[in-house]
Formats: sequence, C-alpha cells, structure tokens
Amino acid sequence: MSQDNPIAPDSTGFSLTRLWPVALLLAGLAAFFAFDLDKYLSFEALRDNRAFLTEWTAAHQKLAILIYAGIYIAVVTFSLPGGAVMTISGGFLFGPIIGASVTVIAATIGATLLFIAARTALGDVLRAKAGPAIRNMEAGFRENELSYMFVLRLVPLFPFFVVNLAPAFLGVSLRTYVIATLFGIIPGTFVYALVGNGLGVVFDAGGTPDVGIIFKPGILFPILGLALLALIPVIYKRMRGIKS
Repeated sequence: MSQDNPIAPDSTGFSLTRLWPVALLLAGLAAFFAFDLDKYLSFEALRDNRAFLTEWTAAHQKLAILIYAGIYIAVVTFSLPGGAVMTISGGFLFGPIIGASVTVIAATIGATLLFIAARTALGDVLRAKAGPAIRNMEAGFRENELSYMFVLRLVPLFPFFVVNLAPAFLGVSLRTYVIATLFGIIPGTFVYALVGNGLGVVFDAGGTPDVGIIFKPGILFPILGLALLALIPVIYKRMRGIKS
C-alpha cells in the first residue's frame, strides 16, 4: 500500500514545494528585524551619516546608484518598512530627477518580483478556493485591470505592499501590473524625491521631513485628478452598459 506524498499537489494544483517563494520572503523579513536592520532605514541614520553618505556618493555616483537601487529592490520585494525613507533619501543623495527615476525603476522591479512570488505560490490556489463574490470582483477587476491598477498606484490610500500583493490574487496580467506600477508611482515618487532634495535644510534646522506631505490638498488633488482620468474608460463602459 502506497503512502501519501506530503508534497503531492491536490486538486487545486497546490503543493508545499510551491511555497518556497513565500518562505524566502518571510525569512528575509524575519532576518531584517532579527539583526535590527530597521535602524538603518530611518531619518536618524541618514542624519547621523549625512556627511559620509554625501561625500561617498559624490565620489562614486554610479556605484552609489546601483547600491541604492539594490537596497530599494530588496525593501520592496521583502515588504520591509522604510520605503518613504528610502525614496526621500534618493532625492537627498542624487537629486530629484535621478533619485526619483532610479526609485521608480527599482520599486517596479521589487514589486514585480513580489507579485511573481505571490502568484506562483498562492495565486492559483486562492482563486480556486474563492467564493462567488470574490470571483465576481476578480472578473470586474480584470475587465478594466489597467485602469484599476493605475488608480491603486496613484492614490495613496492603501499600503504599498498591499497593492503589490492583491493583484496577484485577482488574476491581473504581469504586463498590466508592470505598466501600471511603473507609471502609477511616478507622481508620488517625485513628490518625495523633491522633499529629499531639501532635506539638508530640514536637518540643519533640527527637524524631520514631513512624510505626510502627499496628503496635502495642493498635492493630493492633482493626483486624484489623474486617478479620475484613469477611470474614464471604466465610467464609459458602465454608461454604455446602462444605455444598452
């Protein structure tokens, strides 16, 4: 009599071997806190090492950009706290244009890696076990996935890691995910990079940057306007459906 294989796939195609991406991400997150690495992703650490970082970056700009991008990719992939600190630091070290550009690319790469890991490990299984309400939501999301994804990226209502993960369980295509992420995070990223560009003055005054600046009306309203434009295709389809 044969014994059951503990890692054999079930009727949904699930197997324990598919969980290795999630296990790797959780191990990275645990190691981050176990070794107290969170203290390095802070404005205090940036302020205390300001002179060294600015001098070293000026002398080794290309290498500094690569290191910054690598760290940012890891922060996003492992869903580590400190994304806003990293983005502001990029503007501080490289200026708003280079800092924001590198951040957008690195954040997109990190988010895509997390998306692929989540979809590979759990996406099919969760969709197979989902109830009718979730399936209807998935169908509606996929019908206008680019518009919805763009809105989720533009409007800072949900934590970045949530928006990274949720589409993996709603059947969003990789192409749509990458495009919406790449372009959707540009406005917010440039806002924080501009904050970072003036960080030296803030440090000299003994203060800390305002990470909630993106919620101020003068900044939030234009972003909401872009989000509304992104929803025009959805609104148009709904209106056509009502008339027909």
